[in-house]
Amino acid sequence: MRFSLFSSCEYNSKNGITYQPDVLINTFFTYLRNVKYTFSTPHPVDHLIHVEMVVTGIDRDEILFQLPSWRPGRYELQNFAKNILQWRATNEKGEALAHLKMTKDCWKVKSEGASEIHVHFAYYAAQADAGACWVDEDLFYFNPVHCCMYVPEKILEPCEVELRVPDHFLIATSLKSAGKKQFIAADYHELVDSPVMASPSLQHHSYEVEKTHFHIWLYGECKPDWGRLVNDFRKFTQEELKMMQDIPTTDYHFLVLALPYKFYHGVEHAHSAVLAIGPGTEIMSDDIYTDFVGVASHELFHVWNIKYIRPQEMQPYDYTKENYSRLGFVYEGVTTYYGDLFLARCGVYSITQFLKEISIRIQKHFDNYGRFNSSVADSSYDTWLDGYVPGVPHRKVSIYDEGCLLALMTDLMIRRKTNNEKSLDDVMRALNNDFAAKKIGYSEHDYISIIENLTNEGVADFFIDYVYGTEDYEPLLADLVSHFGLKIQKSLSQKSFERDYGFKVTEETGVLKVLKVAPDSPSYEAGLGKDDEIISVNDIKVEKNLEELITHFHAAVVTMKVCTPMKKMKTILLELSHDKYFHEYKLAKAENPSTNQQKFFNEWMKSAVSKTYSFMN
Repeated sequence: MRFSLFSSCEYNSKNGITYQPDVLINTFFTYLRNVKYTFSTPHPVDHLIHVEMVVTGIDRDEILFQLPSWRPGRYELQNFAKNILQWRATNEKGEALAHLKMTKDCWKVKSEGASEIHVHFAYYAAQADAGACWVDEDLFYFNPVHCCMYVPEKILEPCEVELRVPDHFLIATSLKSAGKKQFIAADYHELVDSPVMASPSLQHHSYEVEKTHFHIWLYGECKPDWGRLVNDFRKFTQEELKMMQDIPTTDYHFLVLALPYKFYHGVEHAHSAVLAIGPGTEIMSDDIYTDFVGVASHELFHVWNIKYIRPQEMQPYDYTKENYSRLGFVYEGVTTYYGDLFLARCGVYSITQFLKEISIRIQKHFDNYGRFNSSVADSSYDTWLDGYVPGVPHRKVSIYDEGCLLALMTDLMIRRKTNNEKSLDDVMRALNNDFAAKKIGYSEHDYISIIENLTNEGVADFFIDYVYGTEDYEPLLADLVSHFGLKIQKSLSQKSFERDYGFKVTEETGVLKVLKVAPDSPSYEAGLGKDDEIISVNDIKVEKNLEELITHFHAAVVTMKVCTPMKKMKTILLELSHDKYFHEYKLAKAENPSTNQQKFFNEWMKSAVSKTYSFMN
C-alpha cells in the first residue's frame, strides 16, 4: 500500500514505506491516528505505571476495551488484568462515563455522545524479567502487551505513544520516533510487540550488518567488554542473515536487563528482543557470557521463526484466548537448535561448546520420563495448560528440549538423504519465502511437505514416531550422529543415589528435596516422593553429604528419613536392585572418523560467511 501523502518518501521492499523525515510521520499519524497511549509513573516506588488511553472517531454507543490475556512468545495464559487497578473512563471534558466489566479483561464503556473516550488505569509493574514490566526511580521498563488495551474494531489503526519520563532519561525501543518522548506504531500488533526501556543509566553500542542497524542497550550494574561483545553479536548476526538471505527489518534492538542475581530469560519481537541475564557483575565470566550470547542468538532467529514464519493458527494473533498449535517443536525447538548452531558456525562457540549445549538437551530428554507419556506435538498444546513449569511428574515433554533434538535429527536426516546438498537451512528458507513473504501461516502438512520435497522421500514414519508419538529417540539419534563422525556416550550416573536408587535431588535455601523419582525404581517402590525433604541416612543427619552417606552405607538396605510436603515424618527403606537409573549422556566426537564422516561434519558446520571449522578443530 502506498500513499500519495508520501511522494518524497522511499519505498523499502522489506518494510514498505520508509517514513522520512519526521514531519511526514507526524502528518501521517495526525491524519489517521485514532488511538493514543500516555505512560507515566508519578511515584515509582509504588511500581505503578499510569496509563491513559484516548480513543477518537467514536461511531457507536458502546465501546469495548480489551486487554490481552497472554503475550506472543510465551504460550500460556497470564491474565495481565490481575495487575490492573483504578480503572475509569471519561469523555473529553473529564466527565465520568458509565462502564461495565464484561469479562476478566474486557470493559464496556457507554460513549454518551463523547467525541473522545479517555480510559485511565494503573498497572502494577514489579516483575523484572524479559517479558514483563518493572518501574522504580532509575528504570521505566514495560512490555505494552501487558498494559495496553485495544478497541477490537480499531486494532489495525495507527497508534501514538507518549512517554512521560524525566528529560535526562534515555529511551530504548524499536517504535518509530515522532518527536521527543513520542513514538508511533503502525497498528496495535506493532505496539504490543515493541517493549520500552528508559533510564538515565542505559549503555548503548551499535553495529551494522547488510544495511540493517543493530543496537545493544544495556541496563544494570555491568561492565562488559564492549569490543568482544559487539564483535560476537556481529558474527552471529552475519551468520543468521546470510543463511536466511534477508531480514524483515532495517532497525533491530537488543534490550538487555543485567540483573543483580542469577537469571536467564529472553523474549523475541519483530524488531527487538529483551534479554534478562545475571548476575550482571559477572556477565563476562565464561558461564554467564555463554548464556548471554546463546539467548541473544536464539531470540534474533525468532525474527524469522515465529515473528514472520508463523503457524497458520497464529495468523493473526488472538490476544483473548489460547492460540493452539502443535508446531511448538518448530517455532521453539528449531530456534533452540539454530541459536547454538549459528554460534558454532561463526566461531563464537567452539565445537566443544556446541556439543556441550546439545548434550544438555539430550540429558534433559532422557531425565524426563514424560517422554514415554506425551508427544512433543501434544506438549505444544499443553504449554497453554500449565505454562512452562515442570508440572505433574512424567506428564509432558519440552518443546525446547525435544524440539531441539527433533530439529537436529531432521537436519542430519535431510543431509544424509541428499548427500549434504540440502538441509534444514533450506526448509527454513522455504518457509520464509513461500509463507512469511506472502504473509500467510504454514501448517504441519506444509512443514512435512517441504522436507519430503527436498529429500524426494516420505518422512511420515519419522513424524508419526517422534513428533506425534513417543518412540525412543536414542537408536535413531545415535545412528544419525554417527554418520557425521559423532557418538552418543552413555554412562552410569556418578551419583549412587541416582544410579542405584533412582532419585534426583535439589537444594533450596539449605533444604535438600527430592526433584525426580524414576518410575519402578527402588526409591519409587519404597514410597519416596517429589518434594520430600531428606533428613537423615541411617540416622545420620544429611548436611551436604547425601552422596557420601549413601555410598558409605551402600548395602542391601539403606534407611532414610524424610519429611513430606504435608510435614509428616516417614522412614524410607531403600533396597538395591540390579537395574540402573538416570544415565549420563554426552554427544562427542568419534575416535578415528572416516574421511566421509569428516566431510559430512564439516559441511554441517560450514559457515555461511566463511568456513570456520573442520572436524579436527
